[in-house]
Amino acid sequence: MDLLNALVAFTNFVIVPATAYGAQLALGALGVTLIYGILRFSNFAHGETMAFGTMSVLGITALFQSWGISFGPLPTALLALPFGALITIALVLSTDRVVYKFYRKVKAAPVMLVIVSMGVMFMMNGFIRMIVGTDDRRFADGARFIIKAREFKQATGLNEGLAIKTTQAITLVVAIMTVAALFYFLNKTRTGKSMRAYSDNEDLALLSGINPERVVKITWILVAILATIAGTLYGLDKSFKPFIYMQLLLPIFAAAIVGGLGSPLGAIAGGFVIAFSEITFTYAFKKVITYLGPDGWKPDGLVQLLSTDYKFAVSFAILIIVLLFKPTGLFKGKSV
Repeated sequence: MDLLNALVAFTNFVIVPATAYGAQLALGALGVTLIYGILRFSNFAHGETMAFGTMSVLGITALFQSWGISFGPLPTALLALPFGALITIALVLSTDRVVYKFYRKVKAAPVMLVIVSMGVMFMMNGFIRMIVGTDDRRFADGARFIIKAREFKQATGLNEGLAIKTTQAITLVVAIMTVAALFYFLNKTRTGKSMRAYSDNEDLALLSGINPERVVKITWILVAILATIAGTLYGLDKSFKPFIYMQLLLPIFAAAIVGGLGSPLGAIAGGFVIAFSEITFTYAFKKVITYLGPDGWKPDGLVQLLSTDYKFAVSFAILIIVLLFKPTGLFKGKSV
């Protein structure tokens, strides 16, 4: 019985939240890796693109709610998501036309595009904060839990309860559907194959008649959709605060680099590696160890490897280790 209680506690506080967080990071890392693999630069404005997409979805959700439109037990944000993605697509295409297109035309070095993307990041961050402020905002509708801890305890007779939030389940389902659709698009459609060919060899792709501007446009559209979905899922699961998406840039880039920057499959694997590492290293194992130890004994401290304040330090440490010893990542992406 104590073993089951320990397993439920570990599942409740590590496996379930890490799985949801990993799916969110994976979607964010997919956007980063698409930009790096096809447009050949690291887009530091990706976190703010996620923030803008989430802000758009939040605004449309509020509009739907004022009209009395809901999605039953599911968050109304799922209905607003396609409209938020369209607004974000318009933003990134406009930004590319006004900013990035010039640097592609003059064949600027990738480091120049990185610096430019940082400027775009700060401008977008200021713009978003001007519109929605800096306070936490919640979507706050739909059923909160699929499985409640109290009901789980009553059904199983265990001391520990398992709670699974609706948003956590939605995150996993939406992430699986999104990744499946993306991989189908990249591997089965003519446009997707053109994008992969352009990524592998730009000169050969141009000789084959592939339109580079069309490839760039489709890439930005996919990135905007991924960023909106990833940002919205994160906001639903936790809360929407503009500045947090700038902080998420570190674990997202760490996920992309750990998996192999430029490799979509690597981005997914990297997202879960980073998520499980962050949550496991900052989880207090006191309760689990108490169940597994002798009767009547429990540790004096929290048995926590790192405080939750150092969660992003775990991502940074993993990122440094990968860059030092395996810069191509787990799936041998393009060397950083």
